[in-house]
Amino acid sequence: MAMIGKLVGGTIGFALGGPLGAVAGAVFGHIFDQNNQQLPEDQRDRLSGVEQSQLAFFVAAFSMLAKLVRADGRISRRELAEVEQFARFELGLDSGSLQVAMNIFNAALNSPAAFEDFARQFYRLFHARPQMLEMMVDILFRVSVADGQMSPMEKQMIESAAAIFRFSQFQYQAIASRYIRPDDRPYEVLGCRPSDSDQQIKRRYRQLVQTYHPDKIAGKGLPEEFIRLAEEKFRQIQNAYEAIKAERGLR
Repeated sequence: MAMIGKLVGGTIGFALGGPLGAVAGAVFGHIFDQNNQQLPEDQRDRLSGVEQSQLAFFVAAFSMLAKLVRADGRISRRELAEVEQFARFELGLDSGSLQVAMNIFNAALNSPAAFEDFARQFYRLFHARPQMLEMMVDILFRVSVADGQMSPMEKQMIESAAAIFRFSQFQYQAIASRYIRPDDRPYEVLGCRPSDSDQQIKRRYRQLVQTYHPDKIAGKGLPEEFIRLAEEKFRQIQNAYEAIKAERGLR
C-alpha cells in the first residue's frame, strides 16, 4: 500500500478533516486539516487524489470496525483476533500495513466520535461511488459474523450505516443475505427475486457487470487490498448468474 509508505515518517496534509482526519492525525502524527493552511507550501499535497481516496477508505474501514466490535461495551481477545485475521487474510496486508491498520483501530476506539460520525463522513466522501459504500457495509458484515453470530447492537450499527448511505431496504437485504440468510442466495446476490422474469434478471446481471467489473473498480481509488474484495464480489455475481441460468435453462 504505497500511500502508507509515504505517510510513515513524513509530514503530510490534505483536506480530510473531521473524525477520520483526527484518527489519521493521531496515528501518523501529521496534520490532516480542512484546507492545508497549516502546512508550508512545499509540504502540501504529497498524496495524489487516488492515494487520498485510498487513505480515507482505509482509515474509515478500521475506524468503523473499531466502533462495531465495541458495540456491546467491551472488546474480547477473540474480536481483536477477528479484525487482525480480516486484515491479514481477507485484505492480505503485510506486517507493516497490518500494524498501521491496528493503530488506526486503536485510535478510533479512543476517539470521542461515534460510529455514525465516521459513517456520515464516509458517505460525504464517497456518496458518488456506490461500490465503495456497498464494500464498506460488506466489510462490516464480514467481521460482525466472524465469530458465528451477530449481536443486536452490531446489527443496529450496520443498519444505521446503511441508512446513512441511503440504501433502500432491498439493497440492505441483498448484502445481509450473503451472511445471515442463505435462502434464494443467488437471487439476493444479484438483487433480484425468484419471481422476476428472465429479462429482468438478465438486465440486472448486465448492470452489475458494468458496475463491478474489475477494470472499472481498479480506477475507483480503492487500495489494492480492498480491490480483492471487489473482485470477490464480481465472482459472486458471476457464480450467482450461472446458478440461476442453470436453474432456469437460460442461455
